[in-house]
Amino acid sequence: MKYRVLALAALFAGSLSAQVDLINKVKDNGGDKAGFEFTTVIDLEATPVKNQGRSGTCWSYATTGFVESEMIRMGKDPIDISEMFTVRNVYYDKAEKYVRLHGYLNFAQGGALPDVMYVISKYGAMPQVKYEGLDYGTEINNHGELEAVLKAMLDEVIKNKNGQITPVWREAFDATLNAYLGEVPETFTWEGKTYTPRSFADDVLGIIPDDYVQLTSFTHHGMNEEVMIQVPDNWAWGKAYNVALDDMMAALDNALNEGFTVAWATDVSEKGFSLRNGVAIVPATDYKDMTAQERESMFDGPKPEKEINQENRQAAYDNYQTTDDHGMLITGTVKDQEGNIYYIVKNSWGERDNDFRAGYINASRAFVEYKTIGIMMHKDALPKSLRKKLGI
Repeated sequence: MKYRVLALAALFAGSLSAQVDLINKVKDNGGDKAGFEFTTVIDLEATPVKNQGRSGTCWSYATTGFVESEMIRMGKDPIDISEMFTVRNVYYDKAEKYVRLHGYLNFAQGGALPDVMYVISKYGAMPQVKYEGLDYGTEINNHGELEAVLKAMLDEVIKNKNGQITPVWREAFDATLNAYLGEVPETFTWEGKTYTPRSFADDVLGIIPDDYVQLTSFTHHGMNEEVMIQVPDNWAWGKAYNVALDDMMAALDNALNEGFTVAWATDVSEKGFSLRNGVAIVPATDYKDMTAQERESMFDGPKPEKEINQENRQAAYDNYQTTDDHGMLITGTVKDQEGNIYYIVKNSWGERDNDFRAGYINASRAFVEYKTIGIMMHKDALPKSLRKKLGI
């Protein structure tokens, strides 16, 4: 089956903590061109594309979609899981750490891929219909005011004007979360049975958080060691195995070949990321050095891309060119008309149309090599040789 992607560029900028700007900064970069033709190689099942709205909560949507695909892989009927149940618990626990660290922590809407597993392990999960998190009167998420109110409250607590921290600040914070997102029910009914969030996660989802691993690849850490990914939104200091770039990509390919989807934390601020065209590429020539004609024709079909290695990947991270902008879900691969491999990526900005698949994008191998902050997968998806190296 072939898909044609017309070259109408949509360029996004922003960070994971300010994804409202990222989602809405859409720029047209030309008219109809010859385009890309894609042939599907691997296309794993996933639940429908969701919309994070005006919120920086892609990390929850990415890993929740991953959990839903894992249910499919395990032969279960997938359930639309509440992203906002996870987000609410993360807001609370992040606040606790923010106060304990005297404000020296990034308190914002962003998070990291392991945060969903963290919440499943500590608090459980809920179906979307039982906790939508929209008590502030909109049909989609809009967390700008909520984030501002929560942070202002915490900053006043940290100022400690009473001479000692009040014992009730947590109650006030929790009440604010209740007002905006809604109270979390102690129990709820699902398919004729009564559950708590804890029992729902254990008995219905069947996801074991300890079975999932995150991989990253940076040279400022030792290789084949468990490290903390050093990005501001990793508030929980979640761990990842630091491996060579070739090993990270081999793990990604092995996972997809074996039927496992992969959660992906990446940078989408590059000019080569175009949701409207349905492609993400790394042109061989940097955008700032392109001619006007080269910029105009970026998306009119396959072209040579930058050769990515451990060194230039690290340099992009070190100089803030690669930042933790966005989380998505990798569900398969396609080939373009010249035989180049791209990864099929499920986004969470709603079913924005393109000529590949609404709400999806095809990211070139070079883009994934260059811009990956981390990938998360079931440990059984790892190649045996890598599991041996990591002692898993």
